[in-house]
Amino acid sequence: MWWVRALSAALLTLGAAAGPAAADASPSPSQEESSAPTQAGTSFRTATEIEQGQRATASGSTGDHLYWSFPADTGQRPTVRATVKLPQTHASQTWQIDVYDGLRRRQACQYGAQTRTAGADVSSVELACVLRTVRAWAEPWANDPLPGTYYVRLTATGVATADLGLPVSTAIQVDSKDIGGSAAVDGSLAEPLVPGIASKPEEEQEDAAVLAGLEPEDGWTSGWWSDRWVWTAIGGILAALAGVGGYALTRGTGRPSRVPPGA
Repeated sequence: MWWVRALSAALLTLGAAAGPAAADASPSPSQEESSAPTQAGTSFRTATEIEQGQRATASGSTGDHLYWSFPADTGQRPTVRATVKLPQTHASQTWQIDVYDGLRRRQACQYGAQTRTAGADVSSVELACVLRTVRAWAEPWANDPLPGTYYVRLTATGVATADLGLPVSTAIQVDSKDIGGSAAVDGSLAEPLVPGIASKPEEEQEDAAVLAGLEPEDGWTSGWWSDRWVWTAIGGILAALAGVGGYALTRGTGRPSRVPPGA
């Protein structure tokens, strides 16, 4: 039927339009290894900035607190992975990664090995933390992850006194999955949770990040596009075509004949 052909053409058109938009919302590609950071900060204020998809390395000592920061925007589900290479001789150690949002609230991991214990015969430890999807807006009392700067802290806990100060090498990488319309909410923050952005003049806030200079490739709130737009449009088209098809099936063959029965 004609309306079936029209529906197929409409779905193909919407699919072609949604494809590039979805690709634009994906995280930025990895930078060259030569430009990746090779050190870590020792506090929130001195956290080393890294981009998503970038593998950063740092050398430190057992007992240090190592900090990095990265940007995460609406609709992204960040995954933080860290690798720690331990010295040849060491006692049992427990390593842990913690992730904090722009308000320095600790964010729980959905899943992943956030804490691991390395025995004396273990040469490296791998940690992972998959965060919840970043929301565009949340109630003030909620602890939902919001767009802005996120901090990663890597440290060892329960270290034997003899192991304090032993050299270690670390590597960290953050990647995100674009969740799409299933995580969309009605509302948005006035500004992303970026340190120092409220202290800048209003005309400079679009480019501002006093203490954190990184932002998503397309700028903050780059996740305004959502596949909910596509499904809303498809639903409207289906409703219109269903109405037309129902009318075509029920309208009959035309006006009834005026010839009297039995004439």
